Amino acid sequence: MPEHRSSPTRRDFLRTTGLALGARHLPAAGAGAALGSLSGCATEPTATADFPKLADLTPPAGPDDDAWAHVRPYFVLDPGISYMNNASLGMPPRAVVDAVAEGYRAISAEPLHGKHGLQEAIARRVRPGLAAMFGADVDEMSLTRNATEALHLQTIGLDLEPGDEVVITTQEHPAGHKPWMYRAARDGVSVREVFLPSPLEETEATLARFAEAIGPRTRAVSFCHVTRGGHRYPVKALCALARERGLASLVDGAQAIGQFPIDLHDLGCDAYAASLHKWVLGPAGTGFLYVRSGARDRFASAFEPTRSIETPGYEPGGTADFPVRAALATALDFVNALGLDRIEARCRFLSDYLKSRLEELPGCTIRSGATPDRSAPGSTIFELQGLNALDAVPRLEELAGTHIDEHQRDGHDAIRVSTHVYVTTAEIDRLVEGLVAARG
Repeated sequence: MPEHRSSPTRRDFLRTTGLALGARHLPAAGAGAALGSLSGCATEPTATADFPKLADLTPPAGPDDDAWAHVRPYFVLDPGISYMNNASLGMPPRAVVDAVAEGYRAISAEPLHGKHGLQEAIARRVRPGLAAMFGADVDEMSLTRNATEALHLQTIGLDLEPGDEVVITTQEHPAGHKPWMYRAARDGVSVREVFLPSPLEETEATLARFAEAIGPRTRAVSFCHVTRGGHRYPVKALCALARERGLASLVDGAQAIGQFPIDLHDLGCDAYAASLHKWVLGPAGTGFLYVRSGARDRFASAFEPTRSIETPGYEPGGTADFPVRAALATALDFVNALGLDRIEARCRFLSDYLKSRLEELPGCTIRSGATPDRSAPGSTIFELQGLNALDAVPRLEELAGTHIDEHQRDGHDAIRVSTHVYVTTAEIDRLVEGLVAARG
């Protein structure tokens, strides 16, 4: 007779994700194969016991490979593959993968109490965890599927009249640009694009460009914290400029969140949109919208006709992907165990190493910002004479087993490499060898 395997209890699930809350047990049911069926793989996944436990993760003592060697085994990346496209989609550690699977198992074994347990985990751990990590109040954080959704919500919610003007930049991601085109078409809002060169100029020059673009009908400024190409804007100074002029400030933080410490209250922005499945290493389809409590009178809800300042209703309603959202608690635990300051130092170490290797290649021009205040720690863009960036993406996978991305915009035919903490200098060496071979 086969061994009977009872389904996980609500307490089991919460314990797995570090969320034990003293909830009652769920009824037992035959759901033992749930994890395997949710893995998305034809073969049986590697046993969790083969992976180090999140509780045993210790902070690295420095930024080099030796100090971070114990972190790489927490990820499930196939052997022989190097992943350097984290700016597109992050690579969650095994603990996050397991947390998502356990959440789906919980709502499959006992849907009612499983759902309640996940909702409780989100309320007690995820929202407070995000607020604590990013310097905000819990009631200022609304969960979304991604930065794109959050950008749309903050843009369509901003109180604007026909003829009012918003200043954006020429380096905005399409997800940050398109909502303003929607406001222009629907509401007659005027959108002025300020040209920002790539790489960026010094802070004073960037501020001067914004100041010159602001006119009598300007009501808001909207810009990236970090651009798709890894350029880092002087966000705090820009928000201060907006505040001095009585303007709302809206920020796209998709490429910034998780790369370095961020305090939203200190930045002084009125709204901030972020993805959590990039540098925070959360499950795909997670993000947040931050609206400063003191700016709620400027942003209407897209969902609540009877909203109030106390209950602004910015978050989409209805049934959400509770297992995915609850697993964010595990992703936050992982990031907190490493420390955002250490993550920033590690990403900067890897990017600097990559740049040093690229400088050895004839015909290579690095387009990333020259100083840390104008460049993100982990994103590097460069052009290589004789190599088309679009062609380079499949070629580098073929020649070096490495996933990268292109950056054919802002006047560049550039390759984008995003190096998160799990990348090694040996993998960067393999990438550079692949670039040489790809160029021929």
